[in-house]
Amino acid sequence: MKRVIHTEKAPAALGPYSQGIEVNGVLYVSGQIPFVPETMELISEDVQDQTKQSLENVKAILSAAGYSLNNVVKATVFIKNMEDFALINEIYNEYLGDVKPARACVEVARLPKDVKVEIEVVAVK
Repeated sequence: MKRVIHTEKAPAALGPYSQGIEVNGVLYVSGQIPFVPETMELISEDVQDQTKQSLENVKAILSAAGYSLNNVVKATVFIKNMEDFALINEIYNEYLGDVKPARACVEVARLPKDVKVEIEVVAVK
């Protein structure tokens, strides 16, 4: 049985998807962009601010489902410019440095709302 996860502490879905879905002790968190949940506005143009906000949004969804960053086993980071890789990693490591989940980082041509970073995770209890 699947459980839909929704929290007001993360941005509302911009399309026909759930913030998260839990199935058999596995939580799939949809890609989170750097929107401030209360305003649905971009945090800033700075890639590190965007990375932090995306991770805060991921963290809020994890928490709403009873998980934490320590439960993350896989992350996918989509970035607009691979030149930002080191800057993104600085912030990513602050949040997930001790956990070190498996990860893919992919440069893409375009992200929703033209943000610079989007992050999705899979977590297991």
